[in-house]
Amino acid sequence: MTTALITGATSGIGAAFARRLARDGHDVVLVARDAERLRRNATELHDRHGIEASVLTADLATDEGIASVEERLGDRRHPVDLLVNNAGFGHRGRYLEVPVEDELRMLKVHCEAVLRLTSAAAEVMRERGRGGVVNVASVAAFLPRGTYGASKAWVVQFTQGAARDLGRSGVRLMALCPGFVRTEFHRRAGMAAENVPGWMWLDADRVVDTAMTDLARGKSLSIPDPRYKALMGIARLAPRGLVGRASSTTGRFSPR
Repeated sequence: MTTALITGATSGIGAAFARRLARDGHDVVLVARDAERLRRNATELHDRHGIEASVLTADLATDEGIASVEERLGDRRHPVDLLVNNAGFGHRGRYLEVPVEDELRMLKVHCEAVLRLTSAAAEVMRERGRGGVVNVASVAAFLPRGTYGASKAWVVQFTQGAARDLGRSGVRLMALCPGFVRTEFHRRAGMAAENVPGWMWLDADRVVDTAMTDLARGKSLSIPDPRYKALMGIARLAPRGLVGRASSTTGRFSPR
């Protein structure tokens, strides 16, 4: 039986990953801050799919939280075969409207935690000659969209670079870049999403299904919808200023 560890596993894309992996017969380790919700989700996955579902309460905006997940990923007696770094959040304000302390907290979760957890998992996976890491980024990584977009751009560049470095090790790494996904993400951040056209919204379960297919195919980057693939192609060709204006006004702040 293989084991997957998912951060940000109580809702949205993280919960969709947990459902998909449990349905496929993987044991799961669910990581988030909300202990009660974690236990409820774990019980449901165990009862429905007959897999082992354990919980790890951790705040990845703190050194202690990151260290506790690093410790679990480094357990060679109970190795993790797939890591999904999904935990993340956004701010509703523009640059200088958000306190620097809050920006640094986001960078801690999006960048430092991703680096440390990926490294902890990949080290053990390389020793075993197999394993996978999915780092959830966003199409905002390809757009001029403040600190959130910059942090997700880092996730993409880091993941693809690490994937090349570990290319012959049996360890697969992939950055997942969805667009707007129907989750709790925007509500939690107090972001307005009313101006996002209906066709731009994606379903979390379908995003995960595409991600798992792309990971199995050895891709290091997954944009899980033809519409967003087309939009990103247009964005690369369009004038930077035009892209920036469009990005700054749609669903402020961040697609996820």
